[in-house]
Amino acid sequence: MDNRPIGVFDSGLGGLTTVRRLHEAMPAESIIYFGDTGRVPYGTRSPETIIRYARQDVAFLRSFDIKAIVIACGTVSTVALDTLAAECDIPVIGVVWPACAQALRVTRSGRVGVIGTSGSIRSGVYERMLLTARPELRVFTRACPLFVPLVENGRVQRGDVVIETIVREYLSALKGEGVDTLILGCTHYPLLRSVIASYMGPDVTLVDAGAAAADAARGMLVPAGRGRGRTRYFVSDDPASFRQLAALFLDEEITEPVEQVEIASL
Repeated sequence: MDNRPIGVFDSGLGGLTTVRRLHEAMPAESIIYFGDTGRVPYGTRSPETIIRYARQDVAFLRSFDIKAIVIACGTVSTVALDTLAAECDIPVIGVVWPACAQALRVTRSGRVGVIGTSGSIRSGVYERMLLTARPELRVFTRACPLFVPLVENGRVQRGDVVIETIVREYLSALKGEGVDTLILGCTHYPLLRSVIASYMGPDVTLVDAGAAAADAARGMLVPAGRGRGRTRYFVSDDPASFRQLAALFLDEEITEPVEQVEIASL
C-alpha cells in the first residue's frame, strides 16, 4: 500500500480528462493536479520552451511527496517525456505509448490516424512508436490547433456549426484514407468525442490518450488503501475561470479550493 499522491500536470484544463479517468479507475488515490493556465497553449511552443516549462511543472509537483507523475499533456509527452523520465527517480507516465499500445490492440485494418497539437504532430513520435511496433502499419497524422481553444470556449456539442465545420476540415483527409482507429492525442479532444465519432462513423475506434495513460498508471503503481482519495488543484493563472470550466472536463464540480502558484520561478 502506498498512500502518496499521484502528480498530474497539463498546460491547462485538458489534463482533467485524465484526472476523471483516474477518479473512475483508482478512486482511493489522492492526486495533485497542476494546470499551467498562465502559459497555455504549449502546442505552439518550441521544443526548448516546452522542456523548460515541463521541468518547472515537475519541480512544483515534486514539492509534494508524490509517488509518480502522469504527464496529461500530449505535447509534453511527445517532446519532453524522455528528458523528464531521465531526471526523475519516480515513474513518469506520458500519454503517447499507452495510446499507441491501445491502438495496436484495436486496429483491424492497420490504418491508424493520429490527431494532436502542432507540437505533438511535428515531433513524429506517434508514427515512430507505432511503426517500430508494427512496421506494416499505415499511419496518418493531422494537427488540429483550433480544437483546444474551441473546447475551452465550450464549443463541443453536436449541432454546433463551428465545431462541426472545423472537425470536417481537419478530419476529411483521415476519413478519406480509411483509418479504422483514431488516436485523440491531446487530452482536450475527448470532449469532442461525440462530434468526431459522428463524423468519422461507427467503424472507427477512438483512442483517448489521456484515459490510456491513467489506465497505464493503474497497472504499474502500488495502489493506495481503501476509501476516497483527495484531489488538490493548482493553476498558474485565473483560478476562477479554471473552476468554472473544470466541470466540463471532470463531469463534476470541483469542491476543493483551486490554488494559484507562481511557476516560472521554479
